[in-house]
Amino acid sequence: MPTANQRISEYVLDERIGGGTFGEVWRAHHHVWTDQLVAIKIPTDSQYVRNLQQEGAAIHGLVHPNIVRAMGFDPYAEPAYLTMEFVPGTSVRPLIQQRKIKPADAVLIMRQVLAGLSYAHAQGIVHRDIKPENILVHERALQGDYAVEGTVKVTDFGLGRAAVKTAVGSILYSQDGNKDSGQIAGTLDYMAPEQRRGEELDARADLYACGVMLYELLTGERPAGTDVPSEINPQVPKYLDEVFKKSYARLDKRYTSADEFLRALSIAGPPPLQKAGVLPPRLPSTAGPATDYTPAITDGGRLVCQKCRQGVDANDQFCMHCGVRLASVVRRCTKCGSYPDATDQYCIHCGETVAPVQASV
Repeated sequence: MPTANQRISEYVLDERIGGGTFGEVWRAHHHVWTDQLVAIKIPTDSQYVRNLQQEGAAIHGLVHPNIVRAMGFDPYAEPAYLTMEFVPGTSVRPLIQQRKIKPADAVLIMRQVLAGLSYAHAQGIVHRDIKPENILVHERALQGDYAVEGTVKVTDFGLGRAAVKTAVGSILYSQDGNKDSGQIAGTLDYMAPEQRRGEELDARADLYACGVMLYELLTGERPAGTDVPSEINPQVPKYLDEVFKKSYARLDKRYTSADEFLRALSIAGPPPLQKAGVLPPRLPSTAGPATDYTPAITDGGRLVCQKCRQGVDANDQFCMHCGVRLASVVRRCTKCGSYPDATDQYCIHCGETVAPVQASV
C-alpha cells in the first residue's frame, strides 16, 4: 500500500485524496520543485494494472481545459502509476449533497463537462462512467464563478476505449476529502439502458449519464418516475425540463452529440451564457406586441414550434430547439437580462421583481 513520503518516479506522496477497491489517488509534490503538485493514481490490486493500462491509453493525447491532463505513466513500474494534473477543490458529489448549486451554476458546470466530452468523443473516446465523483471543480469556481474556462474537469477515463459491457470498478480521483469516496456507489444509476444490457456503446451513453447528473445538480436527487426538475425545485427554468427529458431518453430519442446537448443548454439560458452569442436578440424587459414572431401551433394534440415542429410549452417565449421567437410579448428582467417564465413574480437568476406582463404564445 502507498504511504506518505514514498517516492514515485519524480514525485513524493503527500496525502491520499481518493480511492476505491482497486487503488488509491495521492496528492504528491516534485522532489526538487516542491511547489509543483500532481495527483498520482496507484493500483493496489494487481488485477487492476490492466485497467490502468487501458486508462493510460485512453487519455493519452487528450489535451483540453475540461479534461484532467495526464502527465506521466508507467504501468510496469513497481508500483505502477499514472501521474495526472492536480485539481485543488472537490468533486461535484459534495456540492449536490449540500444543495449548494443554483440552476444557473448547474448549467455552467454541465456546459464545461459537455465541452470536455465533445472533445473526447471527437478523438473516439467514450468515457462510460460519467457521474458526480468523476467531475472535479477547481476551488476558484467554488467562490461562485463557474463560467471560468477550465474550472470544471472530467477525470477517470478508466473505462475509456476498453469495450467493457458491465460496470467495472475504478480508482476514483474524487478530491472531496472523503476517504471512502472511492466506493462505486450508484454507478448503475448513471448507466444508459443500452449499457446495462451490455450492448455496444457510442457517445450517447455519456449524454444519458450527463442527463442524470444535470437532474441531480438541479434537484439534489436522482431521477425517479416521470418527475421533471422544475417539479422538484421550483427555481428551475422550464426549458431545463425539456433539456433533461431529451438526455434521459431512449437511444433513438436522445441527443446525438455533446454539441447538440450544449446548444440546448445555451438557448434561453442564464445570463452568463449570453456571451456565447447563441441567445435570442436583446429586447426591452417587457417588449410590446410585435410582428416578428412565429406563434406555436397545435399538431396532433400537442403544442409545437411552427418552424422546427419540436414540442414547446405554452409559456415558452422562444423555442428551445431552434431559438425562434414564439411570444408576441416578451418578458425580460431589467437587472440581469434573463427571461422569466410568464408566471414568475421574481427573476430566478437575480431575484429582481419582474413586471406582471403575460407572454402569449
